[in-house]
Amino acid sequence: MRALVVGGAGFIGSHLCRALLQSGHTVTCMDNFSLGTERNISDLTERAGFLLCRGDASEEAALRSVFVEAKPDYVFHLAANSDIRASAQNPEVEYQNTYSTTFQILNCMRRYGVKRMFFASTSAVYGDKRDILLDEHTPDLAPVSYYGAAKLGAEALIHAFSYMNDIRALVFRFPNVIGPGLTHGVIYDFIRKLEKDPKRLEILGDGRQTKPYIYIRDLIDAICQFMDGEEDGVTLYNVGVSGETSVTGIADVICREKGLFGVTYCYTGGEGGWKGDVPRFRYGLDNIHKAGWQARYTSDEAVEMTVRAALAERDA
Repeated sequence: MRALVVGGAGFIGSHLCRALLQSGHTVTCMDNFSLGTERNISDLTERAGFLLCRGDASEEAALRSVFVEAKPDYVFHLAANSDIRASAQNPEVEYQNTYSTTFQILNCMRRYGVKRMFFASTSAVYGDKRDILLDEHTPDLAPVSYYGAAKLGAEALIHAFSYMNDIRALVFRFPNVIGPGLTHGVIYDFIRKLEKDPKRLEILGDGRQTKPYIYIRDLIDAICQFMDGEEDGVTLYNVGVSGETSVTGIADVICREKGLFGVTYCYTGGEGGWKGDVPRFRYGLDNIHKAGWQARYTSDEAVEMTVRAALAERDA
């Protein structure tokens, strides 16, 4: 298979490129390096079957040239602004990096007759619904962040293009993804804050924000397991883990692994870390479990493994 991974130098995308190559596929990675890094794919650039194309998927001409060169059979769409807090200050980032990229990718698929795609969506499309179990049939989706809104709009585009052009699309809605090579997020931020001041740690919100964290290897395994499904139209799954982890709990793990004791936690206050942050939610996973997939690692295990990997990377 000839795979095009848009956003392939990002955190999730680079892991996916690696897995696809290991499975024998040819991989073209397209990235504008706004969040992705060359370090993420440094081990891939000289491998047979891997091609790196620098460019912005929200720009039609750049994307069309990649489609012409790569001639993909399957498009994996991971291009997005994944730093939700940053986009709260600049919603244009979501329009360009998340929504516009989706339209341009789908339009190129229509133009060049590509019929298979994967799209990385998010639990943020549900909005702030704390008292109900969120599953794929939850009605009245009402995102509270620009990020969630752009992802939900992208899902709508995928449904329309899929129907009009006989595209088979796999869409995963997942929560926070963590693991080796993190480029942002609470673990990334806490480690750097403690390097600057090992006695004091600022924690946004009240520290009781509690969310499920999925390990990157589990997510990649799920993509690889379901990407060749034969159902027509759009196949949608919540993808997640058992359990959840609090922000203060993450701080505790990092301090313990760094051998720091007596660190003063300074909370900024409020339920969420920033406006648009959903402090807790209940995530339904029955559908993907019935389809034959379950995460190997709990949320707490994913956090512990990620912290150890991140600290080892800092020491390398």
